[in-house]
Amino acid sequence: MTLQERIMLMARLGEYMRGDDESWLMTKEKACHENAWFVPEFIEKAVNSISTRFLQPSLLQEWAAAYRIPDTQQNPKTIGVVMAGNIPLVGFHDLLCVFISGHTLVAKTASKDEVLLKHLVALLIEWAPAVSDHIRFAEQLSGCDAYIATGSNNSGRYFDYYFGKYPNIIRRNRTSVAILDGTETREELKALCEDIQTYFGLGCRNVTQLFVPAHYDFIPLLELLRSYDYFMQFHKYKHNYDYHLALLIMGNRYYMTNDAVILAENASPFSPVSQVHYTYYNKKEEAGAIVNNNGDIQCVMGHGYIPFGAAQSPSLTDYADGVDTMRFLAGL
Repeated sequence: MTLQERIMLMARLGEYMRGDDESWLMTKEKACHENAWFVPEFIEKAVNSISTRFLQPSLLQEWAAAYRIPDTQQNPKTIGVVMAGNIPLVGFHDLLCVFISGHTLVAKTASKDEVLLKHLVALLIEWAPAVSDHIRFAEQLSGCDAYIATGSNNSGRYFDYYFGKYPNIIRRNRTSVAILDGTETREELKALCEDIQTYFGLGCRNVTQLFVPAHYDFIPLLELLRSYDYFMQFHKYKHNYDYHLALLIMGNRYYMTNDAVILAENASPFSPVSQVHYTYYNKKEEAGAIVNNNGDIQCVMGHGYIPFGAAQSPSLTDYADGVDTMRFLAGL
């Protein structure tokens, strides 16, 4: 397939994802049943983000041109991709990168997020049978020319062992933080709540730690976070809240809560579901230095950083772990 054919096929897929085809609606419903974390609200959030910010012809054309992707890949490589499954369609960007670059994708999907992706690939093959030469799925990855693998810090060690002798991108645990200065407007704090709670906080772009000045007033943020009180209706979220609240109480730790979200002082950027860590700073520059020197941080929200509310709307060039996937693929 030529580059233009691949781009137009993906643009058509974007239109399909924004539509209400019965088979697509049934697939999204099935994805909800397969994974209790994939509630309809967040499946729609992921679908809308991908279809509007990735799968637009002009965006794809500009993206491919920036890497000088040839019209026809003369020396295509086979790329093995191990996909994560923490949020809906989280592996789609890797699929898109490999497909647009003209290489062949062999993907191992996460068991928690395979329904949506496999449906979309099956549809692409139905529209253009040649796609079957470009994308396929496998339970085990071997014999590939290069690998892209996303997982935990623990699985990252296994990826290093198995894929280390090949060209690779290996991604580990990442999370996001916000640096607040106390001048944030109500609308900005409301947008920050979205950065925190979208996907129940399970994504690497979710804000899980706040850097705040001394004597920061948390009350406005806690009040705005009440708009997510309905999360307590989801048993998995409520179980996390009850469990981590009990740990804080038994540990005689100071915390704040609005009965649905817990704020606790902690230097770690990684916080469990239903909880957000915070840490105080004396000077904003100090907080910035801490964040810049922490390789676990994906996004930083705040004045002078990424605008509040934009964490879960990445563009084509917002690469996971800050590693340029397209440049990696173009250089093989």
